Amino acid sequence: MTSNHEAIARLFKVSHNRASSIVPQPAIFPGGNAPVVRRAQDGDRELAMLSWGFVLNMKGKAPKRVTNFRDDKLTSLFWSASFRERRCLVPVTSFSEPTGKKPAIWHWFALGQERPPFAFAGIWRSYNGPIRKDGEPVEVDTYAFMTTKPNELVATIHPSRMPVMLIGEEALDQWLEGSTDDALELVQSFPADQMAIVQADTEKKDLGD
Repeated sequence: MTSNHEAIARLFKVSHNRASSIVPQPAIFPGGNAPVVRRAQDGDRELAMLSWGFVLNMKGKAPKRVTNFRDDKLTSLFWSASFRERRCLVPVTSFSEPTGKKPAIWHWFALGQERPPFAFAGIWRSYNGPIRKDGEPVEVDTYAFMTTKPNELVATIHPSRMPVMLIGEEALDQWLEGSTDDALELVQSFPADQMAIVQADTEKKDLGD
């Protein structure tokens, strides 16, 4: 997410006093913090830093971070309440999928070489508990984003899933402010002809041009 603070606040209609300070991030990994746009308790939009990945507690094991949820799994109790009540927008300028190993080749997808920002269709929730095996409880707000069937471009690298991508004021408003039925109307593969692979190498970060 390499856009600057002012550009993201303007694009996502967040007032200056409700926007946490953010810096460009050439890579974001599970468990890391990233900017998310959500409705605050008073209904206004806020730009906040949330931790990527819902926390799934596993008996006898370290808790697992679950970074995305499938469009065909919305009835799962792990996701359903957040989808109904706590949808959010995850600002993005590119995303990656790897192929191969030792070393993997990371393929970065964007809306073009200039990498204009868009959003993943996200959800969020608060978590109170350990995030490491036998760790002390912590309080943290977490987010995940929805995936769907891949378009023709993404399928060349990842044949099963791609993020649900939102672009344009109408779609952003509909996901964040609309009903669950409104949100479901947006769940579709993004057109392949509006995307490009802007980088493909062993770097696990988007270097830009």
